[in-house]
Amino acid sequence: MNLRIETIRECLDGVIPGLIATCDGEGVPNLAYLSQVQFVDNQHVALSYQFFNRTRQNILVNARVRLLTTNPLTAAQYVLTLEYLHTETSGPLFEQMKAKLAGIASHTGMAGVFHLRGADIYRILGIEQLPGPTLTPPPPSLNYLTALRRSTNRLATCASLTSLLDTALDCLESEFALHHVMLLMHDEGRGRLYTLASRGYPESGVGSEIPFGAGVIGICAREKTPIRIGFMTKEYAYGRAIRDSAAADGMADALETAIPLPGLPEARSQLAVPIVAHDRLLGVLYLESVADLHFGYDDEDALVAFAAHLGMAIHYHQQVEELAEELPANDHGKVESSGQPLLVRYFAGSDSIFLDDDYLIKGVAGAILWALLSDFVARRRTSFTNKGLRLDSRIRLPGVSDNLEARLVLLQRRLAERGAGIHLHKTGRGRFALAVDQPLQLLDG
Repeated sequence: MNLRIETIRECLDGVIPGLIATCDGEGVPNLAYLSQVQFVDNQHVALSYQFFNRTRQNILVNARVRLLTTNPLTAAQYVLTLEYLHTETSGPLFEQMKAKLAGIASHTGMAGVFHLRGADIYRILGIEQLPGPTLTPPPPSLNYLTALRRSTNRLATCASLTSLLDTALDCLESEFALHHVMLLMHDEGRGRLYTLASRGYPESGVGSEIPFGAGVIGICAREKTPIRIGFMTKEYAYGRAIRDSAAADGMADALETAIPLPGLPEARSQLAVPIVAHDRLLGVLYLESVADLHFGYDDEDALVAFAAHLGMAIHYHQQVEELAEELPANDHGKVESSGQPLLVRYFAGSDSIFLDDDYLIKGVAGAILWALLSDFVARRRTSFTNKGLRLDSRIRLPGVSDNLEARLVLLQRRLAERGAGIHLHKTGRGRFALAVDQPLQLLDG
């Protein structure tokens, strides 16, 4: 086999539907359009199984099929000779194809008709290019290897988790020309993802939440696999529909709903990539565009590699912060404050914090802030360590995979956005200080 499937993957994105040829047990041929072909690896592809039709019947008695695909950029046509192996009805590959099919169905007016029954796995026996005129392909819009090399070099220079997150989003914008991006972290104990940083939206949405397993982001997290959709589909929207779904599942009270999710109102292309370190999900990178088919296989490959590097870097900074420096005996922060008292209300049931009557945050980050402010008011304490927080029984961190560093970044950013005169400043490895501009009045309940 001279041609390799990874060199013609643009034929598989469904711009021009493929044609599949099968034969029954008597040798009678059948030809049918195919909704979706998915690249699996250099030896295998997966075809969508949607209907128990003639094609399906033939495949079950004769595993050899031929598939015609067309490159939408050059008009070159290829014939793949395939052998059916088995069908998958769940798992990462199935979810990738299910999401992509939902976009294709919506784009072709077949939403509600197309339903993925399974992902049929085929071995590639041969690839031939059909003779005929072709067009010159347009030059690539991006050199992915250069973008990846420059990005990983920049991430390697970051000295803190905060710097790492900001640099990562800078890289996606400047090196990969991606202008609408969110980074969400996994809250393993509460079964959700929370927005820690974003770019390209009027509101940052820092602190907003998405249930684990819901929408394109939640499914990406659950399966730890990239999910790429080339056309708009309501089925995989992540905004209000996701929250409505959470409400229907009885999660409305537990899910953060006061902070609006960022996002494009008319996103037509979506790509969610898991951030994983040592096989543990840390979060999800989410990217979107108003253009159809904005993300291709090359984008997906490059961003999976980028997210893998980012995941290891996040893990490294979290480990470093665990080795907290000891607090100096005279390490005092700002304790002078003046003006009208700021009312801070705490509701223990949800660990929610309100500043005056404005909601600020809930959950673990809310419990952390309440502990810090309580110590400040009672003992004028302003210096803290990550190690001390982890041992503080008032906070109730959910075990070793608590992402404490990310929660402190979240809290720091919510306070900065609120502009209420409460500040958190990093003062060393695993250490930070609290500063308050005005007197505080704490009210529990």
